[in-house]
Amino acid sequence: MNNTAKLLLITLAAGCAASAQAQSAGAWMLRGGVTNITPSVSSGDLTAPSLPHTQAAVGDSTRLSGGVTYMVDDHISVDLPLALPFKHDISGDGAIAGAGKIGDVKALPITLLGQWRLMEPNAKFRPYLGAGVTYAKFYHAHATSTLSAITGGLPGNPTTLSIDSKWAPTFQLGATLALNERWFADVSYTYTPLKTRTTLSTGQSLDIKLNPSSVSLAIGYKF
Repeated sequence: MNNTAKLLLITLAAGCAASAQAQSAGAWMLRGGVTNITPSVSSGDLTAPSLPHTQAAVGDSTRLSGGVTYMVDDHISVDLPLALPFKHDISGDGAIAGAGKIGDVKALPITLLGQWRLMEPNAKFRPYLGAGVTYAKFYHAHATSTLSAITGGLPGNPTTLSIDSKWAPTFQLGATLALNERWFADVSYTYTPLKTRTTLSTGQSLDIKLNPSSVSLAIGYKF
């Protein structure tokens, strides 16, 4: 084999390797890290009988998270975020702002996103935009004795609560930074305009806009 043929083979092999390692059509990307979800709460009033302007606030939560991404072509990808269930504390607001914690709930956002990735597939820094849909699953809602006292619950029949699970759109802004040929860092921000309803065993209800935003940091591997 002459030198020209060897050089051609080396160049071809390098090109194939670069293609396999880039964020190009057919590539899969796995990642793991942490996600913080922070609700931007706008609470309605608890229905009667209750003090006027009895409202609620919802705290943030941070959990281990990750995700799977598939490159449909060199610029379009489909992403499935994954995370351990989040736990959010619920506290009094409005007329009961000083009441402290009145409950908590577990939340599991199930999201599917379509993404548009800017720059070229082998770019070291690659921003992306995403949009999709989220099913916000709320479960294991728990009311404290404080909420029971506020709403007329009794020791033998305490107030309980449930929160409706809802569908909502999700919008995303993110970027990846190549650390080497296979490993990358990923950061993303999402916003979900989400409204739900909390219902108490006393028959009272409260509508609340959660509108959560999330920030995720992860390390990933592409193949």
